[in-house]
Amino acid sequence: MDHTLISSIEKALGWKDFRPLGAGVVYSTMPNPELCQQILTSTRLLDVIMRRSLEFPQLRVFQHGEELHPDQYTRAVTSRRGQARQMARMDRIASFIREGCTLVLDTLDSFDPAMEIACQALQWWSRELVQVNTYLTTSNAAGFNLHWDDHDVVVVQLGGEKSWEVRGPSRVAPMYRDVERADAPPDEVLWAGTMRAGDVLHIPRGYWHRATRTDRADDRAGYSLHATFGFVKRTGVDWLSWIADRSRQDEAFRLDLDRDGNTDTLAELVPQLIARCPQDAYLLARETERPPRRRVITGGVFGELTDVVCLTDFPPHIITGPDDVTVWAVGKELVFAAKAESVVRTLLSGNPVNIEQVTAETGVPADAIARMLVDEGVCAELTPELAAGFLQLGK
Repeated sequence: MDHTLISSIEKALGWKDFRPLGAGVVYSTMPNPELCQQILTSTRLLDVIMRRSLEFPQLRVFQHGEELHPDQYTRAVTSRRGQARQMARMDRIASFIREGCTLVLDTLDSFDPAMEIACQALQWWSRELVQVNTYLTTSNAAGFNLHWDDHDVVVVQLGGEKSWEVRGPSRVAPMYRDVERADAPPDEVLWAGTMRAGDVLHIPRGYWHRATRTDRADDRAGYSLHATFGFVKRTGVDWLSWIADRSRQDEAFRLDLDRDGNTDTLAELVPQLIARCPQDAYLLARETERPPRRRVITGGVFGELTDVVCLTDFPPHIITGPDDVTVWAVGKELVFAAKAESVVRTLLSGNPVNIEQVTAETGVPADAIARMLVDEGVCAELTPELAAGFLQLGK
């Protein structure tokens, strides 16, 4: 999948691919900061908040260093049929914005097509799950206190300015569920500075950091808007959990444990189980067994299928044999004739494709293959709304 955001991040951070992710703090500026306005603006973020039913903790507001109770900025709106939805009180949010606050909206990719496409592109790039959270800070309001995240992040400053401070970890590779808590930040500051539109900052998991505008008392009309792309990378614990799930296939592991029973037998079987479930098998299963993504399905009611795009969390695995080509994705195995390989690879590129154009370029009819990939949940119809998400980011 080609994507403007990925190339911009790579150029800004000086990376050739995803491998430096999590290796250290990196700060730089994108070569095309004008992309920021295409990614997200403050008013578009507020428009999303206005139109969606949002509940705590997906939508949060902080003021004077304290988190506000959601009753202060949301309310239940009841339809004439008695259906209640939690909606933002935009008049109250406007008041907080004027006074100075930090407004947080998590998982914007679940609402915005462009952000969904950006996260998919980053997932294909990194082979890790990605979500994006957005932060709007006004006046000289504070952000979060010094803290660390249990995932790697790439911060993209989209508008305004914000001061950042990053320190090292106090525990190597801390986890969300862990045996001990990393509670004391180190004294040494690894990087501190002001991020402006187009700036990119990479912070590895466990590194302490904070962002604020409290140092801008003379800029009460100013603001900051940034997006944080979080990369949840797999660990040895995840691999062992997967192996434990696979142990259910063996009767010996399903039997009840007793003090005088099968302990020795299980101890002998564990190394065999691990040998049957290597790390590569886990990573492959994780990528190919992800369920189909949300997508609009029209079934041809509104017209023939003309354009499609692959919408999978990770790139489909394509295996070419002497007589056929096999696709592993969304928990399914799909087999096509070997002569269809060029069509299959084009349709599964992650980029929007026109079916007639693919047929003309490859000399192989692509319509039946495209319909099959759509029906199986590997590809999606390229609706105007989905296409607009690609165009919004210059792709």
